[in-house]
Amino acid sequence: MPTLKLYHKYPFFLPMQQVDKGAIKFVLSGANIMCPGLTSPGARMTEVPKDTVVAIMAEGKDHALAIGRTTLSTEEIAKVNKGIGVENCHYLNDGLWQMKPIK
Repeated sequence: MPTLKLYHKYPFFLPMQQVDKGAIKFVLSGANIMCPGLTSPGARMTEVPKDTVVAIMAEGKDHALAIGRTTLSTEEIAKVNKGIGVENCHYLNDGLWQMKPIK
């Protein structure tokens, strides 16, 4: 079972980071999550250290959009507020979600 589908079944499984509405289309295209998308109005962060696997939620949505790995701690994300905050590893409707080989 893909990680994101497992997370939908067990939402308490991973810490959650929430992006604002403007980030949704980018996350669903496989983009990494930039620090400003995690610190803007509509975004929320659960405090975690660097290299933590997290679920990416979106403002106004009930289910995770993606699973990623933090490139900075949430404290550093808030302080620096630029660059990549979470590396997008798996997102809705990607190859893993569709159970197709990734080329």
